[in-house]
Amino acid sequence: MSDIEWIRRFLSTPRFEPYVLDCEGDEAIALSLYWWNVEVSAAFYPALNFLEVLLRNALHQELSRHHGRPDWWTTAPPSGDGGNLLAEARRRLNRTCGYTPSSDDIVAAMPFGFWVALLSRNNEVAMWRPALYRAFRPGYRGSRREMHSHLEHLRMFRNRIMHHEPVHKRYLGADHRRIYELSEYLAPGATNMLRRVDRLADVLARRPVPFLGRQRNGRLANDPDSL
Repeated sequence: MSDIEWIRRFLSTPRFEPYVLDCEGDEAIALSLYWWNVEVSAAFYPALNFLEVLLRNALHQELSRHHGRPDWWTTAPPSGDGGNLLAEARRRLNRTCGYTPSSDDIVAAMPFGFWVALLSRNNEVAMWRPALYRAFRPGYRGSRREMHSHLEHLRMFRNRIMHHEPVHKRYLGADHRRIYELSEYLAPGATNMLRRVDRLADVLARRPVPFLGRQRNGRLANDPDSL
């Protein structure tokens, strides 16, 4: 059985076919692009991991400081599903660990989307204005809306990677720079730390087919979840 036959049989033709179409029917190049997509997705892991941990620590620190307690959500529960996510995390940890979880346990259990949502419009008055804007100072002077938009964009990108979706059509260099920029706002010096483990530039240089970014209003646009 050839590699291509194996891919079609076990990973499915519907999953492989978009790569074939993007490579104008050349299955050999499509197979190379498929494996490169896996490799470049993995290469983003350190940067995305770094950003997620920095974000949750910075937001948690500012809210704890503002409310004078590490379980700040008891005083200022987040809007939307945030409160339910916190309650579910507490129940799950209590069930699996066999003890009452600490605030640090609960913070570590909250997903990236929870922290991004704290910067949404619904939390502007209760969280951004009194506390969370400080998490991005002194470097960031933009609006809450802009910061939320950047982080939501990266949240959707992260989800594509974690769900093993194609990312090869994206302007990945822009995604990479955005992660670095936001990390640096949260923790000055983050860029130097991250570069020690980041190998994305090498992987991007090995792309098996030219990148043909889609144009929108004369600018490269990431697809399918561009800003």
